[in-house]
Amino acid sequence: MTTDLLSDGSATRRAAGRRWSRRGFLSAASALGCAGVTPVAAAPGSAVRGGGTGEPDGPSHPLFDALDAKIEQAMKAYAIPGAAVGVLWNGQEYVKGYGVTNVDHPVPVDGDTVFRVGSTTKTFTGTTVMRLVERGEVELDAPVRRYLPDFTVADPYASAQVTVRQLLDHSAGWLGDDYQDFGPGNDALARFVTSMARLPQLNPPGTVFAYNNAALCVAGRIVEVVTGTTYEAAVRDLVIDPLGLDHTRFSTDETVGFDVAAPHDVVDGKAVLEPSFWLQPRSLAPTGGLISSARDQLAWARFHLGDGTAPDGTRLLSRASLRRMRSDPGPGGTLVVELDGMGVTWMLRPTARGARVVQHGGTWPGQISGFLMVPGRGFALTLLTNSEGGTQLRDELFTDDWALGRFAGVTNLPATAQVLTGQALAPYEGRYTAQRINDEGAVEDVVVDLTRHDGQLRGTRTFHGPSSPGDTAPEEEEEDAAAAQTSGLGAAFYRPDFTLDLDDEGRPVGTRSDFVRGPDGKVLWWRNHGRLYRHRTG
Repeated sequence: MTTDLLSDGSATRRAAGRRWSRRGFLSAASALGCAGVTPVAAAPGSAVRGGGTGEPDGPSHPLFDALDAKIEQAMKAYAIPGAAVGVLWNGQEYVKGYGVTNVDHPVPVDGDTVFRVGSTTKTFTGTTVMRLVERGEVELDAPVRRYLPDFTVADPYASAQVTVRQLLDHSAGWLGDDYQDFGPGNDALARFVTSMARLPQLNPPGTVFAYNNAALCVAGRIVEVVTGTTYEAAVRDLVIDPLGLDHTRFSTDETVGFDVAAPHDVVDGKAVLEPSFWLQPRSLAPTGGLISSARDQLAWARFHLGDGTAPDGTRLLSRASLRRMRSDPGPGGTLVVELDGMGVTWMLRPTARGARVVQHGGTWPGQISGFLMVPGRGFALTLLTNSEGGTQLRDELFTDDWALGRFAGVTNLPATAQVLTGQALAPYEGRYTAQRINDEGAVEDVVVDLTRHDGQLRGTRTFHGPSSPGDTAPEEEEEDAAAAQTSGLGAAFYRPDFTLDLDDEGRPVGTRSDFVRGPDGKVLWWRNHGRLYRHRTG
């Protein structure tokens, strides 16, 4: 899998030593997205041996045996100390843990071991909003300012016109990679939303899909204002507790007594415990703050594939609202895979055989997860891992066709790399730039340069720390300099404007990107892992 707004994540994250250092931030800057980081293949001598830690909860079947074998093999190959999986298939449920929670203090992983689930949290935010919609307290197509009268981003029109739905389908249009930390207080989310007044508008609301973590924080703030309580308390009251998700929490303080899967880096092909990866700003709770287990994540899938009732029969949502969340997509494009667009926080993914995949997943440093459902086939799959190496296993199970083909009988849209002429590639060549805001509020730049090479595009991506030295404490200057890293990448077209992502050797990595044209028909953006990079032609 290619990089997601950062270069080699393992080297970056090992430097994270303070509360959430700049270099640690570089690894987490894109961590809330479905996409992940460059996979780090383990050396043959990896100390991680993986394997199941006990009997699974569920029936035996050759497909489940094959899934076990694939996970165990990947754990050895990619240095993943622990993993847990949940499957819903043909009415059968299968939950199993593999490996250990912590290489230094190993405890077997099981179906109730908790991991950070990253951006799958967004679907809890969306479901909470839908509960408020059904209660008549929120309207999806109402402007955000109906609920947050002072809401402001840099563009006055967007500030006044953006709707709740556009927050949830990632078409709000402003810079979305904002990761500021406003401390552990109950005002963290309110302060974050106030700080968004400087965020530049990239496209008018509702016109272009671009993954937007900041927009989900606004949705979380709406939940707070409408319910009169904190975001976390509202989600527990409206969703988590009624569904009996006893191993799903926001705060580490609430996980006392749980088996917790500690995060790990991959160093020289071996998993190394890295406790600093676990920390997360409270201001980002609505976009990626949940801690959960494979058993609870499978129960989450069962609810969304069901009739909207809780296990005790209490109705939480109507069937119509559940369908509404996974239909009527906003603008489409790519987010690792091709998208019809986003529904209410769900990725809506087309397949070659008609059935739609409803998907999310998350990446947090050392905590890589996947989550998908195929409602038309009654299939759901969730995977939780505790290592940077989990990215590649997630790609194999959720981006590629391995699980979808075997369990649901569907495959990705076909894509065969083409060799184009220099003339055909010329409109795509050039420099592309993006920005993000780190945990301390400093702006960081990402620069991509693409040129034609053997009928495809090849280039580099460079990550720069804060542009102003005054934003950086003296003791961090060396760290920030090291954080400016360059990596190779490429793109091979398989249809107009859509590409297969390549590594620095020109090999496909299994993910897809696309180019977005402006009103004049010229290439305006490169969309990679859902983020927009502006084409600089001058």
